[in-house]
Amino acid sequence: PLVGAFLMHVASTCSLAANGSMLDFDFTVVFNKNPLVCYDPDSRRFFPCDWGLLHNVATHFATALNNGTTWVERAEARRQACHDLTPHFWNATVLRRTPPQACIIPSKTGNTRAPILLTCHIWGFYPPEVTVIWLHNGDIVDPDDHFPISAIPNGDWTYQTRVTLMVAPMAGDTYTCSVQHASLDQPLLEDWSPGLSPGLTLKVAAATVVMALGLSFFIAGVYQYWRKPPAPGYIPLPGDNYPAG
Repeated sequence: PLVGAFLMHVASTCSLAANGSMLDFDFTVVFNKNPLVCYDPDSRRFFPCDWGLLHNVATHFATALNNGTTWVERAEARRQACHDLTPHFWNATVLRRTPPQACIIPSKTGNTRAPILLTCHIWGFYPPEVTVIWLHNGDIVDPDDHFPISAIPNGDWTYQTRVTLMVAPMAGDTYTCSVQHASLDQPLLEDWSPGLSPGLTLKVAAATVVMALGLSFFIAGVYQYWRKPPAPGYIPLPGDNYPAG
């Protein structure tokens, strides 16, 4: 036999303005994902909001809800909760400040005049307004181009963006990605210089030290081995070149 699945649930929403004040309140009884009966907070009454096949059912259902006070009180309690919880929600989300992170990734362009493309990735920040400035040896690369840039949402209430710069670096040059954001007391600076990165330089130095220590232990072991006297009862052959015991 065919079995039908039916689901009815209650949904309430609070629409907020840009300053955090509540614009509207919706309280809806939903049947199989379709709004069936809606609540009007101004008149404090329910009305049918399904104009399809279930309109008659929705009309009878709304009349039944309006005959008592239980569902009106429930809807008004939800509306009051919107008023009470909005300031806390607003401060914890819209008004919060999350500082950005940044890193510079170099890549080859194939252009002999500007063979390196620097990409500064900035991510994890909120609010979305951010300003990024390129510096070359401490000087602004383009003084007339440092306006707030657009950011892409990550889906977790943080944003990301990136800016690029084509360069022809020389030995000793330092390029800096300067990030200005409302969460920072001072700009976030990320440096890049041609050659090995600081992290890679540290790894090479550590590997060199480990190799030097290993070589020292090896030489010391060989030296001790050759200084070791022959075992008791051992008679060197004529013309041997073993160390004397």
